[in-house]
Amino acid sequence: MTTPSQSLTLVLGGTGKTGRRVVEGLKAKGHAVRIGSRSNVPSFDWDNEKSWDACLEGVTAAYVAYAPDLAVPGATDAIESFVRRAKAAGVRRLVLLSGRGEEEAQACERIVQMSGLEWTVVRASWFNQNFSEGAFVDMVLNGAITLPASDTLEPFVDVDDIAEIAVVALTEDGHSEEIYEVTGPRLMTMADIASDLSDAIGRPIAYEDIPHSVFVDVIARSGAPKEVAWLLDYLFATVLDGRNAKLTDGVQRALGRPPKDFADYAREMAATGVWTPAA
Repeated sequence: MTTPSQSLTLVLGGTGKTGRRVVEGLKAKGHAVRIGSRSNVPSFDWDNEKSWDACLEGVTAAYVAYAPDLAVPGATDAIESFVRRAKAAGVRRLVLLSGRGEEEAQACERIVQMSGLEWTVVRASWFNQNFSEGAFVDMVLNGAITLPASDTLEPFVDVDDIAEIAVVALTEDGHSEEIYEVTGPRLMTMADIASDLSDAIGRPIAYEDIPHSVFVDVIARSGAPKEVAWLLDYLFATVLDGRNAKLTDGVQRALGRPPKDFADYAREMAATGVWTPAA
């Protein structure tokens, strides 16, 4: 086990959904953390390799969350360059957040696996938190989830589970060379999601299946950054096709407990008021 006095952990994407939770978990265990983001000092920018070395100085372990997604063009080159620089800087352990059912993400996994460093892969797909702090929160507030998902089944996973696995993999022994493919405990359609949200919030949340072309047009007209629009198009056209419609034991293997259910997540979030429309 790595003790707090011996470690400095770099958390890339340390202000994002998984990253900020990893930061909180590491600090709670007494570990020194350096947040890798463009807004921190030293700053980290995936588009500027010159910024990486200062962030890697003195680092012994790193959590790697690539933004916006490992599926985007250029991600493999960036991961390869980062791993090379991390190894040269003396980093010993890497935890990679990867994408389930994404060939491009698996190519990035292989780069990490061939690095000669201790590595752990956490392979996930759709997050529960997409509905409370992501792209779909406004849909919930407006009472209708309008997405091109049909009746495709997906085992939505909770970000808290992902972050907890990353923290133990970064700080404890026994997780090296493990691929933790993580899911929630249920296969769910978007209609199931809407039903659970309705129960938790106490008002009707509908699901409306819309054509993919309409969804892409809405995203484009919303002014979303090009990479975000590309990613959402890719995720709904390619990844959400049933390829991930099976449950896995990744959370149980890593943490020794079942994964959080979407209904529990929904009740917890509803209690915070995140889905209460402004007066």
